Amino acid sequence: MSRIAVLGSGAWGTAIALSLDRRGGHQLTLWAHSHELAREITDASENTLFLPGFPIPAGIGVTGDEAAVREAEIVVAVIPSEFLRATITRLRPHLHVGQIIVSATKGVEDHSLLRMSQVIAECLADAGAAGLALPIGAFSGPSFAQEVAEGQPTAITVAFEDAAVAARIQAELASETLRLYTSTDVIGVEMGGALKNVIAIAAGVADGVGLGHNSAAALMTRGIAEITRLAVACGGRRETLAGLSGVGDLVLTCTGSLSRNRTVGQELGRGRKLPEILAGLGGKVAEGVLTTRAALGLARRQGIEMPITEQMELILDEGKDPREAIKDLMLRPGRDEQ
Repeated sequence: MSRIAVLGSGAWGTAIALSLDRRGGHQLTLWAHSHELAREITDASENTLFLPGFPIPAGIGVTGDEAAVREAEIVVAVIPSEFLRATITRLRPHLHVGQIIVSATKGVEDHSLLRMSQVIAECLADAGAAGLALPIGAFSGPSFAQEVAEGQPTAITVAFEDAAVAARIQAELASETLRLYTSTDVIGVEMGGALKNVIAIAAGVADGVGLGHNSAAALMTRGIAEITRLAVACGGRRETLAGLSGVGDLVLTCTGSLSRNRTVGQELGRGRKLPEILAGLGGKVAEGVLTTRAALGLARRQGIEMPITEQMELILDEGKDPREAIKDLMLRPGRDEQ
């Protein structure tokens, strides 16, 4: 039996905890950012705010106590990218040698342009006293929280630089409904998971303005080309982006009705304003909104062209008309397919 703490009681964190409970063989803790939220989930035996309709079994201890992470052998971080740094800094006094950290957040930090595993590593090394070096990996792939909570078959990639650590996490988290593949390409897995959210917004925009399947297929295909160019420039492997955490996650997020990023794009395409759309998410996060700006920052640093991402930034940050953005993409100078 392993002791596992899931940090973050949003939909995805709750779904991971439910999947692990269904698997059995672990001592599980779901950590919420506040005692009030933990009490609400405990009293209702359900996460009514982020994942309603799925009872929380007695085998999952829900807490807002920071010290609860101290007893964990495996820590799964499912914190929105904009809050990850503050959360890990807050929990740092309770983390220690011997633990393994798995990041299940799909994003890039806005101001630093760091991947989530890099943010965690920086927080642990920046602790004032002696730094703490722990194995930190990534957990990503085509996985809607609701379907994982339902126990629908799902396949995901788990990546650590040390293949032995990846194999251990594979053995600890896999079940008859959650299949894990291992990788040592942490960069590629994280970049694919983060950047596909930007392309999903674009796919939603295309749908929102009334475009058809031809347009969606073109956006997804050219989108994976953009993602791959940047991921490889940052040190990832091209073949990783052809797998679950690249093409697999992109297809799901660009086409699935449960995709928050696609929904944001659809509403933008229909003429609604971004603040109104985000307010309507009820506290849930569409990571692609922040990742768009961060992705372009990385692209400019690496000298990589990302035309779809550039147009999404103009729509999100400057209110560009989505139809004009699509027109500008179509009128770009001709080039070879790469």
